[in-house]
Amino acid sequence: MAEKPAAVGNKVGKCMLHNWVEERAMEDVDTQETRIQIQKHGHKGIITMDQESQMESVTTLRANFIPPKGPGVRLRGIRGELLEKHNAQRIREKINAERNKPCPKTDFCSTTQRDFCVQGFVPLTPETTQVHDYKSDQAITFWSENCQRIQGATAVPSVKAPFRKSALFSTPISQRLDEMELPSDN
Repeated sequence: MAEKPAAVGNKVGKCMLHNWVEERAMEDVDTQETRIQIQKHGHKGIITMDQESQMESVTTLRANFIPPKGPGVRLRGIRGELLEKHNAQRIREKINAERNKPCPKTDFCSTTQRDFCVQGFVPLTPETTQVHDYKSDQAITFWSENCQRIQGATAVPSVKAPFRKSALFSTPISQRLDEMELPSDN
């Protein structure tokens, strides 16, 4: 089948490739209007030939599928409806009471007031048994108490100062043998 070129007569716009059928179908309609009017308002007379006709207000869905109507009579009695409303109200109140519990009264009391300012408490300062100098005494910590159990550490030269500098691990054995007192190996 040979392709026919687009209509040459009163051509309004460029025809898409292989769309010469549409151009021929619109040839009769495009005679009265200019190119600008067609681009602005579209082709008149494609959908309907009667330009004065109005659109229908009812869609096909509404026309074909009408919602069902009620029977027009009471299906439940008045007492049953009132009982159902009463039960629903009770359940609603119960759930609201569980969800919206009243807030407990706020106690504006600090930790110091609660724990240290108790009525009848008399603070006592313990008497010292030894004289301590905080500038020269070794601090007592977990590691200073358990220095004998630490694995991979060098021998402790003195129990009072276990973490002071020690060069025993790098001192040659010949120099260590000259010492009078050898450190104990633990």
